Amino acid sequence: MSISENLSEIKKSLPTQVTLVAVSKTKPVSAILEAYNSGQRIFGENKIQEMVSKFEDLPKDIEWHMIGHIQTNKVKFMAPFVALIHGVDSFKLLQEIDKQAQKNNRIIPCLLQVHIATEETKFGLDETELFDILDSAEFKNIKNCTIKGLMGMASFTDDETQVTSEFQSLKKIFDAISKLPVTDNFSPEILSMGMSGDYKLAIASGSNMVRIGSSIFGERTYF
Repeated sequence: MSISENLSEIKKSLPTQVTLVAVSKTKPVSAILEAYNSGQRIFGENKIQEMVSKFEDLPKDIEWHMIGHIQTNKVKFMAPFVALIHGVDSFKLLQEIDKQAQKNNRIIPCLLQVHIATEETKFGLDETELFDILDSAEFKNIKNCTIKGLMGMASFTDDETQVTSEFQSLKKIFDAISKLPVTDNFSPEILSMGMSGDYKLAIASGSNMVRIGSSIFGERTYF
């Protein structure tokens, strides 16, 4: 099937409250344009330089989401345009995003990434670190970022029971932070979890934003 056909099938399967991020990492501009011309406007990248290059080449009504692990020294390159940063996994990174957002006279929406998988290779905060950040006096000084929710990645396994358990644990944490007072820099409403292989399990567990790449664009080619 074509990219537009894949996109149409996936959109039909998503509940109305679930936002689709089309993960376009490693894919050429032509593939993104096919999805764009089929109505998709939200695209996710995991490398800042690649996202900047595509931002320059593609229509300006695209919402670019940064979904990968972020090096603090590269934040400045995406700060002028990024629509949502999914992978904020340290307070130091949040402070750098805040600094670069201020330089660009922007408020940048962010998600705090929570580690829910068994693999040590995946990034993210544990529950204690998450609440320590949100409870800290320093967090109140963040003026140019707003925390819009949480993001997490389940273990890469065929064990659906394990994956569901991990997603449910993140939903429980999301429900807990949703009881905290809303402030200028904190209004949690997004729970970003679920990718091509497990997004249906994620939605069943409460996700309202899914990041789908290979099911739309086909398998990735790495050089």
